[in-house]
Amino acid sequence: MSTTEKEVCVTGGAGYVASWLIKLLLQSGYRVKATLRDTNNSRKTQHLLALEGAKERLHLFKAELLEEGSFDSIVDGCGAVFHTASPVVFSASDPQAEIVDPPVRGTLNVLKSCAKVASVKRVVVTSSMASVVCNGKPLTSDVVVDETWFSDPAFCVESKLWYVLSKTIAEKAAWQFAKENKIDLVMMNPGHVIGPLLQPTVNLSVELILNFVNGTEEFPNASYGFVDVRDVAQAHIQALENPSASGRYCVVAGVMHRHDALNILRHLYPTSHLPEKCEDDKPAASAHRISREKVEGLGVNFTPLEVSLRETVESLMEKGFLSL
Repeated sequence: MSTTEKEVCVTGGAGYVASWLIKLLLQSGYRVKATLRDTNNSRKTQHLLALEGAKERLHLFKAELLEEGSFDSIVDGCGAVFHTASPVVFSASDPQAEIVDPPVRGTLNVLKSCAKVASVKRVVVTSSMASVVCNGKPLTSDVVVDETWFSDPAFCVESKLWYVLSKTIAEKAAWQFAKENKIDLVMMNPGHVIGPLLQPTVNLSVELILNFVNGTEEFPNASYGFVDVRDVAQAHIQALENPSASGRYCVVAGVMHRHDALNILRHLYPTSHLPEKCEDDKPAASAHRISREKVEGLGVNFTPLEVSLRETVESLMEKGFLSL
């Protein structure tokens, strides 16, 4: 690889997935420019600066996702850009302005910066299974979801799924812009991300596990597509390094009902106070399947869910969020 190709940019560098991505990139010998909203906040930077290779090959830059041109000088000279930064907000008085528009604007701002420089050869964007599965079709056990599925904006509006709508519209806007500006774009669509934390705070997807083990009374009658954070980070790197990588990738190890995830945790931590009762008396929501064929074609090997669950809990205990 040329010098330029070994220099990459990661937006939203302090995030859960981004932190692991930076760790694995540094381990692979890349020079990394990571963007953050506040480079002076040690709670956001300390865990990154402590990574192996950070001293020599990690540079932190302040960038504002919603400010056009904010990324111009940062992506210049990079062979690739990983866009992981996206505001996560679930409720707001003005959903369109507060939840839907910012991720769309942020994604387009980053892509506009990439389109201005000759060095960027590929952009890998972190989307979500949220922009894949929400189309109103029932997710029964005989259903196999794959990369051809798109969430339906009209269904999202009707169901007030504003976060899902934001991911769906941001992804569609990214594809449209990439096509018009001839950007080599690869889209990663991870499921519910769990696994050990590098950052000192609990992010939303791990909070689900924390709340489970911390003694919520009931568990939802729902199935989730889980995936380990390290596998998601690795998939991003493989999406960059594999020349034939293209389009979207569903990054999910497996779909599991909350009840089954709880049984694994109960077996691992028999003395913990896990919820015993389902929130409703309906039959258990069936677990659909999500195709792993395309992402496994990149070379991704998934961590078993039991391992991810155990290491999530161990990490929460180690960081003082949990005591069992």
